Amino acid sequence: MENLNVNNSDKNNVYHKAKTWQIILFACNGLVGMSIYSLIGLASYSANVGYGIATVAVGGILTFTRILDAITDPLLAFVYDRVNTRWGKIRILIIAGWIIEAIALFCMFSGFSSKGHGLITFVTFYILYVIGYTMTNMTALTVPNLLTNDPKQRPTIGVWQTVFNYLVPITLSIVLNVVLLPKFGGTYNQGYLSAACILTIAVSALGVLLVCIGVSEYDKPENFKNYTANKEEKLSLKDMISAIKENKPFQCYIVAAASDKIAQQVASQSIVGTLLAGIVIGNMGLSTILNMVAILPAILFAVFGARYAGKHGNKESITTWTWACMGISAGLIAFFGVIDPHHIATFGPMMVIYVVLTLLLNGAKMCVTTAGSAFVSDLIDYELDRTGKFIPAVMTGTYSLIDKIVTAFSAVIATGAVALVGYTQTLPQPGDPLTRPIFWMTMFLQYGLAMIGWICTIVAMRKCDLTKEEMVKVQHRISEKKKAAKECA
Repeated sequence: MENLNVNNSDKNNVYHKAKTWQIILFACNGLVGMSIYSLIGLASYSANVGYGIATVAVGGILTFTRILDAITDPLLAFVYDRVNTRWGKIRILIIAGWIIEAIALFCMFSGFSSKGHGLITFVTFYILYVIGYTMTNMTALTVPNLLTNDPKQRPTIGVWQTVFNYLVPITLSIVLNVVLLPKFGGTYNQGYLSAACILTIAVSALGVLLVCIGVSEYDKPENFKNYTANKEEKLSLKDMISAIKENKPFQCYIVAAASDKIAQQVASQSIVGTLLAGIVIGNMGLSTILNMVAILPAILFAVFGARYAGKHGNKESITTWTWACMGISAGLIAFFGVIDPHHIATFGPMMVIYVVLTLLLNGAKMCVTTAGSAFVSDLIDYELDRTGKFIPAVMTGTYSLIDKIVTAFSAVIATGAVALVGYTQTLPQPGDPLTRPIFWMTMFLQYGLAMIGWICTIVAMRKCDLTKEEMVKVQHRISEKKKAAKECA
């Protein structure tokens, strides 16, 4: 049998590459997603100020809509499969989803807000927003497969997405809180909410336009064809079940990604941040400084991680950088264990060591994320090779459903954990006394739980056969199927 390698693949035109400007324009989806993310973070204020909904009720509403969001993700796969026009489907679904989002958000934050309407009106528009968001976001997740199947180029998509995902929310935060908020008296009143809504919708509209330009060359009916015997066969629930039961690499990815995600979500809870920065270290401002300092290193690590993944393959890259994450986290736990952690807040050598270790950990995580996003595209191609069906929305939607169900428990884990160390009636506050139970619980929530997730990742990746070499064979088989389909047409 022919020894298949990347060079042979290039010569046989097995790989196709997108132009850099097309990848950048697609990454402008960050203008859509992150601008809307910035606005929806104000939903609790809109509910209270504009619709008179009590704070406690707002929490219940947002929890309900998160569950709804999880359910709608896999359902979009059936819509995605059935939208087939001469203009393709990506642009139609993204534009349609954005229109639904924009209408819902405008009505929620401005059109119907502070007009005497109540809970039912707010919930109706929020549900409408979730539907539009799902259409836009889940459709965008399927685009990387269309742009490129080149193993060296795929990880670079994640780099550009990282750039926009960092810069857009930071820029909008400055505009909203430093420029816009003072013009409305420094409070989250109706005038401010309406202005913030119009601004973010305008930014997201620009993002939609740029994304549509970037994907136009690839958004064609022939790029969504299946290669089964029955080419007219529509997506069914059986395909979704098959992807979970019979696609072993997909199973491995679900275990690896979901275990990492729940640890990440727990660590990102505000009460865990208060435990670490406000009680263990004793300086809440340090976390804000770190977030700002981490931007450039995160982008640089994303670039390095993309190159590493392109050279060694996404599976190996995930494994390598996961081991690095475990080693650095173990070092951080040991570091905290042998020093007085309050010395970190004195801006001396201890702070420098802590910042360096934290930046290295964040960088290693970024490398895992970069390889992981490219690995999803590999999984979609593997499913196409396995079944002859191009079902990217099934893969992304199914994982998203499992991911959101699992991570929904993050707040429960965090609050339950702090209750074990005495916070049964109140929540942790900056300046609370540091006890040994609080210290070790903080280490567990911040680093220990993540290490458990990384162990799950290492085990799952060992059982995954989708190596760089196997992906070369996958792309060759897909190429042969495409040639055979053209000859039969």
